[in-house]
Amino acid sequence: MLLSILRIVAGFLFIVHGTQKILGLPTPPPYEVALMSRSGIAGLLELVGGALLMLGLWTRPVAFLLSGEMAFAYFLAHAGQNFWPLLNRGELAVLYCFLFLYFAAAGGGPWSVDALRGKK
Repeated sequence: MLLSILRIVAGFLFIVHGTQKILGLPTPPPYEVALMSRSGIAGLLELVGGALLMLGLWTRPVAFLLSGEMAFAYFLAHAGQNFWPLLNRGELAVLYCFLFLYFAAAGGGPWSVDALRGKK
């Protein structure tokens, strides 16, 4: 049950990153985001992937993809600035990366569409 709650909350929080980049909600992004740019594609992954995680639909492959996105984001945008994630402002990317990797291994939990469909 707690696995499902963690997945739902993480998916919801991840969606907000996508809605900011794609829809300008709840606040516009600090920079212009073109839909077919790296940030735009990341926003689409965050919006759609976060929604799929919230539902628990295709949890393992979606979580694996999003884990890779967060690893890519960390090394592309943060790691070059400083070794320490707190100083390079990449701690959230690292946390999401490993949280999603956990979901890829553990699945969606009992409160998921995957569980309703009979997939573990």
